Amino acid sequence: MEVTFAIYTLGCKVNQYESQALAEELLRAGLRQVSFEERADIYLINTCSVTAEGERKVRQIIRRAHKTSPDAAIIVTGCYAQVDGDRLASLPGVRFVCGNLRKMRAAEVALSIAGGTAGDRSPEVEVSSLENAGFEKMTIRRSERTRAYLKIEDGCESRCAYCIIPRARGPIRSKPLAEVVEEARALMEAGYAEIVLTGIEISAYGKDLTEKLPDLLRALDALPGLERIRLGSLDPSLMTPAYTELLKEIRHLAPHFHLSLQSGCDRTLNAMRRRYNTAMVRRNVDAIRAAFPDACFTADVIVGFPGETEEDFQNTAAFVGSLDLLDCHIFPYSIRPGTEAAKMSGQLSGDVKEARVHALEKIIADGRQRVLTAQIGKTLPVLFEEERDWYQIGHTASFLEVSVPIDEPLHGRILSVELAAVENGRLIGRLTD
Repeated sequence: MEVTFAIYTLGCKVNQYESQALAEELLRAGLRQVSFEERADIYLINTCSVTAEGERKVRQIIRRAHKTSPDAAIIVTGCYAQVDGDRLASLPGVRFVCGNLRKMRAAEVALSIAGGTAGDRSPEVEVSSLENAGFEKMTIRRSERTRAYLKIEDGCESRCAYCIIPRARGPIRSKPLAEVVEEARALMEAGYAEIVLTGIEISAYGKDLTEKLPDLLRALDALPGLERIRLGSLDPSLMTPAYTELLKEIRHLAPHFHLSLQSGCDRTLNAMRRRYNTAMVRRNVDAIRAAFPDACFTADVIVGFPGETEEDFQNTAAFVGSLDLLDCHIFPYSIRPGTEAAKMSGQLSGDVKEARVHALEKIIADGRQRVLTAQIGKTLPVLFEEERDWYQIGHTASFLEVSVPIDEPLHGRILSVELAAVENGRLIGRLTD
């Protein structure tokens, strides 16, 4: 009898990569993947614990899966499973909960359920300490996207005041350089021209190895056929002028830099226990723009951190606005139990945080418009990814989204496009090839 499974992924690019690895393991064993909205025999839910809202959504998704298919086995893994596995195990339909130490156990248990060898027992929780964790071996050979994510690092040791991730992900550990190169080569052979290096803190890659991130980038840069190497989220303190000079050597490095900025106010950054101030960020951003004239920046920012005054927020708004970001993920501060910030005085109301999110969104939109308008007249290579509303849609190396009004499928191709206009927050272009 055919066994079906569905996967729901919440959170970061690392989770997306890991979910793909789980899916490939089940597909290789002969199970059939279906949409999460359909009835399935097994549901795998890969969770996030960065915010309270993310955890609430996990519980909602579990209940939805159980309602869709009451007899299905629900397997839960990821960061929320790591920090509160017992709570998840108490929800209806949940058969197995595993944390981030051995995430591929989720696939093993799914296969035992599919084979009828798991039995119909009480929910099992397999969450172990991450203190001495190694880098779990997993690979992917395909992706649902035109670009492929490649996980190179796990864990974080920054201990920022607001963040639960060190508890959920454990210490820094890196994928050996040779294994990264081997996986990248296989992805290129499968037809991917762009690889996105991802991790919880990729700037820490190699802390536990001899090789460091620049060594890995040089090795990947030498692979024939790889058109773009894109970096995941970066700590702003990494991108010093000296480090940027090293990156200039990487011929296929995509000039798109996503900064884990969090605030544009020095007082707030200090309270968050971040390792930089706005002067350092400004210096590093200017150095990147000098080295990569086509560079675009995106960022993460938290508003409403405990004790953030209106003046502090206005400082953040002014600084972030001055960076002319292409985009920004704006998060209202969320209390994470067990963190330093959860005990701080000056917790702000939801209304204040929501108002600050909306105010910053307007500033980001204005900056995005300036960035897009400055591109008009340029001709840039675009990697096409999808068709939408009679347009072929793709991204430049600097992550500008470009739409071309043509009905010819262009998926997976890199073609030169002249950027002609900005409409509704996106660039419109025409093919020159």
